[in-house]
Amino acid sequence: MRGTDPSRSPPGRDSSQQSFQTSKHPDNRHDFSSDSSVTLCVDYGSFSNLGPFETFEVIMDAPEGPPRFSAVSPLLGAHDPPKTTHYGAIPDASELESLLGEDEEVIQTTATKEARLLLNYSVPLMLTYILQYSFSLITIFVVGHIGTDELGAVSLATMTANITGFAIYEGLATSLDTLCAQAYGLGKKEQVGLHLQRMILLNLLVTLPIGAVWLCSGWILAALVPERELALLAGRYLQILIAGAPGYAIFEAGKRFTQAQGLFNASFFVLLIATPVNILLNYIFVFLLHWELTGAAIATVLSNNLLPFLLWMYVYFVAPSSLQCWGGFSRSAFKNWGPMITLSLPGIVMVEAEWLAFDILTLSSSYLSTAHLAAQSVVMTTSVAIYHIPFSTSVAVSTRLGNLVGAGALNAARIATKIYVVIFLAIGLIDAIFLAASRNILPKAFTEDPEVIAIVSSVMPILAIFQLFDAGSALVNAILRGLGRQAIGGYVNLGAYYLIALPVAFLLCFGKPNLKLEGLWLGCLVGSVLISVVEGSYCKFWSWRKAVDAAKGREE
Repeated sequence: MRGTDPSRSPPGRDSSQQSFQTSKHPDNRHDFSSDSSVTLCVDYGSFSNLGPFETFEVIMDAPEGPPRFSAVSPLLGAHDPPKTTHYGAIPDASELESLLGEDEEVIQTTATKEARLLLNYSVPLMLTYILQYSFSLITIFVVGHIGTDELGAVSLATMTANITGFAIYEGLATSLDTLCAQAYGLGKKEQVGLHLQRMILLNLLVTLPIGAVWLCSGWILAALVPERELALLAGRYLQILIAGAPGYAIFEAGKRFTQAQGLFNASFFVLLIATPVNILLNYIFVFLLHWELTGAAIATVLSNNLLPFLLWMYVYFVAPSSLQCWGGFSRSAFKNWGPMITLSLPGIVMVEAEWLAFDILTLSSSYLSTAHLAAQSVVMTTSVAIYHIPFSTSVAVSTRLGNLVGAGALNAARIATKIYVVIFLAIGLIDAIFLAASRNILPKAFTEDPEVIAIVSSVMPILAIFQLFDAGSALVNAILRGLGRQAIGGYVNLGAYYLIALPVAFLLCFGKPNLKLEGLWLGCLVGSVLISVVEGSYCKFWSWRKAVDAAKGREE
């Protein structure tokens, strides 16, 4: 740390400013309680790197109103940077505030800036989730050329893997949407890396029971599915897939590490490399080496394990500045798991409740007819593809709000939330209009069966309205994650789907109305409306100040 010459003032300062030296020694303190604005100019980095007698410069302007602090951060600096840049200026307002013991909202933003920021965040996220989703589509496409039994086995195995494994990893990782984003906004950057280490350890621990279930999945599925050979084939696929679970879990945690710092391109570039590799591996193992279903499973395993390695390479070589949030491996990662588990458990409930509910609907449609099951597959595939737009945008929302809440900038958070409501309403309307307008065209891209086309066309208007409210539910869930209130989302999702939506769906489908597949999706629509209204009301009336206090009260 360089000392400063008290006889010299930085350029651009007039005679009304005072410049003096102070030291970090505990016995040499100065009173900053006077009504004056304070600008601290220190070396870039953590205050913990200062020696006991090293100095920094404090410049006090003439008194003009209450003390305010101005700083710029890549994520939090929504306002314009100061015109004068001093050597070693700290980029995070939270570091200044923590030093001086202040609790001021320093981040200024506008609706236009938030909309532009959300667009910059969302586009790479959207591409990321589409490419990651393509792994399953590639496997199904490749296996479909092997045989009908293999295709059925992979479909059954994929559904089982999603519910018993991947949904759990996704749910656990939602806690990092809160912890990492708020820690970064608070200026506790090394905590971001510490939360990552804890999540990786938790994911690896959870992989043990998940692996045990997948190892025995052949026998379990054989007891649940009438086609025993199909179940055993799916079980063999899942037994191989166990080897790819750790890679998938670490990547899900690693994504939050980079996203919390605003590096939303990181996971996109990783998948931009991994997706062609996945296609190549499937081609080699399935078509050239003729390993068939085993080859498809091995290709997925290798691709999943490649993801965290590529993400590490991106962080280390492309964006080394992100390593400011990595303090190295620490024994602290093995303790203080309480906040992470408290947020992770309801996160699992949020994800599992939705995923399992739609799988139940798919299984229910099989009791109608083969045509209805085929139509449900088309409708479900369309719904999942469309949902990637609001979902990926919601991930950006939870990260941004987490940063703002961590920094204590509630005014900026409220401004941002208002523009988010408008943006998600627009997304929902665009999706709804597209689905309604293409109700007679889109089904023909999936099948030539006139009966299936007719069923899908009749469900499309309901799906259009569902997407409108599903965009709303994606937003309110994102806000809850940003505030660290996943528990509310878990309770509401569980109640909305299993106490109301599914019973209504079954009643309309199999009961007196006999609406069949339309009835199932009307039940989904009721659930989505309830989630949007109930969680939206909670977000509006709950005190966001409590989220700020909770973020600042968390121990390392």
